[in-house]
Amino acid sequence: MRILVVEDERPLADAVARGLRREGMAVDVAYDGDSGHEKAAITRYDVIVLDRDLPGVSGDELCRGIVESGELTRVIMLTASGAVEDRVEGLSLGADDYLAKPFAFPELVARVRALARRSTPALPPMLTAEDLHLDPARREVHRAGDEVELTRKEFGVLEVLLAAGGAVVSSEELLERVWDENADPFTTTVRVTVMTLRKKLGEPVVIETVVGSGYRVPSAGRAEARGA
Repeated sequence: MRILVVEDERPLADAVARGLRREGMAVDVAYDGDSGHEKAAITRYDVIVLDRDLPGVSGDELCRGIVESGELTRVIMLTASGAVEDRVEGLSLGADDYLAKPFAFPELVARVRALARRSTPALPPMLTAEDLHLDPARREVHRAGDEVELTRKEFGVLEVLLAAGGAVVSSEELLERVWDENADPFTTTVRVTVMTLRKKLGEPVVIETVVGSGYRVPSAGRAEARGA
């Protein structure tokens, strides 16, 4: 899940980014409307957490541009005002949600996750491959009935591969969907993460390497419940 936080109050922006990263999300940060506009134009984000009052390009203008672009990116607006008329105005610009400051961080996380589910084709409650089952909501992975403990990045890589339904996913796409803009595109972090993930998942090997293309889970499928 790739998130962009556009907020000119740096302590708040950094705190939100740290918290969302702890929740397993890949997060980029922009401290003004201009850089937020540039990042949104280059990268496809699942959700943009957007302050309404920004220097440079305003939050309203940025929101309007995202909506007009036709991208599936969802926008949650943040504002110091919780007045009804301000919420109505923000939503009328095309924002998908609206949250007044100060806000409870668990509420922000819940809203971001809800919007992210709307930014991509709907996935079932469980992603599977043979005896491997991944529960996105509980963030749990089981193989042959045993729980497998994964790091946030390992879980993210496995989720992307299983959601691909057997299609090949490139290292570049994994880097974009699971890490953030600070990741070195020439790093071996994806390969190393896949190696450790394979070890944790055990035999037989679940993740195949497609030379020159990326990785795939050939038997990946979708089920409504574990064991389906």
